[in-house]
Amino acid sequence: MKVIDAIARILKIEGAEFLSAYPTTPLIEAAAKADIRPVLCRQERVGVGIADGYARVTNGKKLAVFCMQYGPGAENAFPGVATAYSDSTPMLLLPLGHQRDRAQVFPLFSSARTFASVTKSVETITVGSQVADVMRRAISLMRMGRPGPTMVEIPADVVSEEVPEALIDAYRPVKVTAAGANARDVEAAARVLREARRPVIHAGQGVLYSEASDDLIELAELLQAPVMATLEGKSAFPEDHPLALGTGGPAVTGHTLHYLREADVVFGIGCSFTRHGMAASIPAGKTLIHATNDERDLNKSYAADYPLLGDARLVLRQFIEAVKSQGGRPVGRERVSADLERVRAAWLAEWAPVLGSAEVPINPYRVIAEFMRAVDPRDAIVTHDSGSPRDQLLPFYRAVPPRSYLGWGKSHALGTGLGLIIGAKLAAPDKFCVNFMGDAAFGMTGLDFETAVRCGIPILTVVLNNSSMAIEIPHLVVSHDKYGTRDIGGRYADLGRAMGGWSERVERPEDIAGAFARARQATEGGQAALLEFITSQETRFSHRGALR
Repeated sequence: MKVIDAIARILKIEGAEFLSAYPTTPLIEAAAKADIRPVLCRQERVGVGIADGYARVTNGKKLAVFCMQYGPGAENAFPGVATAYSDSTPMLLLPLGHQRDRAQVFPLFSSARTFASVTKSVETITVGSQVADVMRRAISLMRMGRPGPTMVEIPADVVSEEVPEALIDAYRPVKVTAAGANARDVEAAARVLREARRPVIHAGQGVLYSEASDDLIELAELLQAPVMATLEGKSAFPEDHPLALGTGGPAVTGHTLHYLREADVVFGIGCSFTRHGMAASIPAGKTLIHATNDERDLNKSYAADYPLLGDARLVLRQFIEAVKSQGGRPVGRERVSADLERVRAAWLAEWAPVLGSAEVPINPYRVIAEFMRAVDPRDAIVTHDSGSPRDQLLPFYRAVPPRSYLGWGKSHALGTGLGLIIGAKLAAPDKFCVNFMGDAAFGMTGLDFETAVRCGIPILTVVLNNSSMAIEIPHLVVSHDKYGTRDIGGRYADLGRAMGGWSERVERPEDIAGAFARARQATEGGQAALLEFITSQETRFSHRGALR
């Protein structure tokens, strides 16, 4: 058995169903022979995104893989891998490498050297007999502890080396494990949390990966403590729950801002507490409980009063038992839900004129409001692109089941959302999978809409077209006045149609609801769909930057 066939066989043993890829690499053929479906993208960055979205929706339980050729293929993949690494996505990257006798010769590109900074591990198969050990290490590391992408580089001259079949026959799927926190530390932290006057739970995507949403609900209800989610953790806690605050990102809800500022104790669970433009900063003066599965996060950006190291689900179970043993529900928190709803209603009232705007060009918030009325969040998976669509959608869209929303962004490259939603649809074919992107993002990766068409992956892409980089208005003043630097153009519905998809251009607010209904019907009929809304250059955001 050749090395490349051994790799494909191991992928099959590990449960791989899809191989996101772009030629030229012999792994595509080897995977097809092993009954793993190749999904060929138009651009490597999107291909990485497809694997990324697939991994997120399956919580890493199903193997997500991307493979590419050496040189330009690996080079083009870098932004997608950087995004996956910054957001801790468990996925396996399999670049072809230059043959061994020239791999270190200038100026040949080395994936092993270049990707070391954006992967949990990089290893090169130097001899065929290593293949099982190298693959096992990579798959184990991508899933164990804090997840993340790992890479195995396959030199072109190793591909055809022979591997004893008995070596691959002996391969077994990788098993992973998790640990809880120190019991005494949990006991002390739980007492502080229970006795807090105004606690807030700050939930990250570790809750999603450990599949601990039910446990989080149980603890929140036991404590009557409101819950906010990080950008990546959105949907970890149902946002229609009476204790839900929404998401802490660049733009935040009014009730998130209010309760985080008023909190005396903040309990971070499954989050990194990273100071970043895409994360809500924790105001000074709070008692901080921080539970994470990565020791590098503890005391990184904030001094933790109660640091805890452990898997989110196991730690939540420990807290639930500790709170119960200490007397259960605290006295005096009976009105938390009512107070939260009052603050939320006041915030929504401020935004009601914008969400219901009848202006032409269409206000993008009206598009989002109509979408929320048209779609049951239990039936959908939604993601955003970078910039305005993210900051407009994030505070208002209420995600309910886990992984019904894919928040991302610590490395926030324009065009990422399209790959993510294609991968999401592969992982959850019964869901209505929708990506919101701006015209600038479409310019980066929009041709991969054809990948969805060609591969029969019926997603909906929503393009908010304001013919401008409106978010850059404060930054491009003189250059725009003199040279029109913010202006961009295109008829994206026409492009969608030209690529073989269902598409429609919408210019009036009264047509929005019907357009969403027709687009969904198209996806249910197996067509990839694109809706282009002609929108205003809206620059208002909900408390954008208030928690930086």
